Amino acid sequence: MQNSLNRMTVEHIHYLLKQSEGISLEFKECKTALNRNVYETICAFLNRAGGEILLGVKDNGIVTGVDTDKIEQIKKDFATTINNPEKINPTYYLDIQKFKIEDKYILYIYVPASLEVHRCNNRIFDRNNDSDIDITNNNFLVSNLYNRKQKESTENTIYPHVTIHDFNSAVIENARILAVHHRKDHPWNNMTDAELLKSSGFYKTDLNTGQEGYTLGGILLCGNDDVILSALPYYKTDAILRRINLDRYDDRDIVQTNLLDSYKRLMAFIAKWLPDPFYLNEKQQRISLRDQVFREAISNSLIHREYLNAYPAKLIIEQNQVIIENANKAHTHGVINPSNFSPFPKNPLIAKFFREIGWADELGSGVRNMFKYTKEYSAGSDPQLIEDDVFTTIIPLDERLSVGITPQATPQATPQATPQATPQATPQATPQVLTELLEFCIIPKTRIEMQEFMGISDRKYFRESILRPLIQQSKLHLTIPDKPTSSKQKYYSINIT
Repeated sequence: MQNSLNRMTVEHIHYLLKQSEGISLEFKECKTALNRNVYETICAFLNRAGGEILLGVKDNGIVTGVDTDKIEQIKKDFATTINNPEKINPTYYLDIQKFKIEDKYILYIYVPASLEVHRCNNRIFDRNNDSDIDITNNNFLVSNLYNRKQKESTENTIYPHVTIHDFNSAVIENARILAVHHRKDHPWNNMTDAELLKSSGFYKTDLNTGQEGYTLGGILLCGNDDVILSALPYYKTDAILRRINLDRYDDRDIVQTNLLDSYKRLMAFIAKWLPDPFYLNEKQQRISLRDQVFREAISNSLIHREYLNAYPAKLIIEQNQVIIENANKAHTHGVINPSNFSPFPKNPLIAKFFREIGWADELGSGVRNMFKYTKEYSAGSDPQLIEDDVFTTIIPLDERLSVGITPQATPQATPQATPQATPQATPQATPQVLTELLEFCIIPKTRIEMQEFMGISDRKYFRESILRPLIQQSKLHLTIPDKPTSSKQKYYSINIT
């Protein structure tokens, strides 16, 4: 099984081919070599709001294809040129993906919005409708572009007194492992912690003031907890279960840690209280509907939050819905329609970091996937995404998912899971359930998270009968292999067979 549920899909390519070129979509014929003006489009997308490029497609969306024997050379030429500061300055790491459509190959490039102003061949390009406009000599438009970049995101706020020692090295290592699993040749594998943060754009120099240092985005992603709370004293996400005690709560987790661990804690809170009905995808493979829905909803609430706003973020599980709220710098107002909305990144570098480790989809496709899987999860109901100064996501729950507090999640149920009963209550010993555990561990999990996932309370039994054999068979790996008993130890799977 592939360890990435987040890769761009053929379905999304077909969706793009049905659209018209516009401010965030460009088609280019590319039979044997890259068009010269593809880099002007990349520059314009970087400077505007990002976009998607399909190579091997006519302006009207008809697929002409790229010569098969030229694809690898095109990809090599692209990698060399995109990292050449004489072509794109500042340089920006991008990748090309190959897809087979109508028995022909096309190439796909996703370009996120950048926080910097970029030049192509020492010219500044901006996007207007479906055109790349050279605005180099238009002082008014160039000034507006610089102003727009400064106002688009607060993740770029510089903290000059923060050093590399203020970051959690275990969190950075976890991100490095996830990125390499997502893509084996990922450059983070050979970078130091400082190099990884800098390459991700989390070390900046303010050209106006000369101030330089690590940024808020990097601190939020990988900083030590005390540093995060020193930078943002009001920062937290309040996870609440409110089904029986509607005035207060039935369970609560106040999450005040780095974004990567915040994501895992919030996903664990969802897994603790919401069931995951059996579901087979189009390939007749079992996937977690619950994770497909809430992975996108939770990652969006962390990625696109306005962190300089003191509004407390919330995740509330109610009897018939889940509500997620976070402060927002609104780009539009009202209910989002996935069929015609224009995605706009609020914190592009944080979003890119989440995509690098496989925890977020490309901008736009993630929202469409959320709608797709919520229909399956909630018996035909759509989620609601409402953009305003507070961004609200509402996931409906039908009767199957609204059964109240489940017995296996309550302390009262723990005594029932005695060691004597474990062998009779161990579906986890079957190949199918072990496969499900390995799928669950594509994202590294703690022993406790794995036990909760399998409903096993006996730690000794789990270690000796489940965990140790999987490690010995090289089906599970340690995130800190040189310290197997570390309190920060987690376990992950690569190939699931």
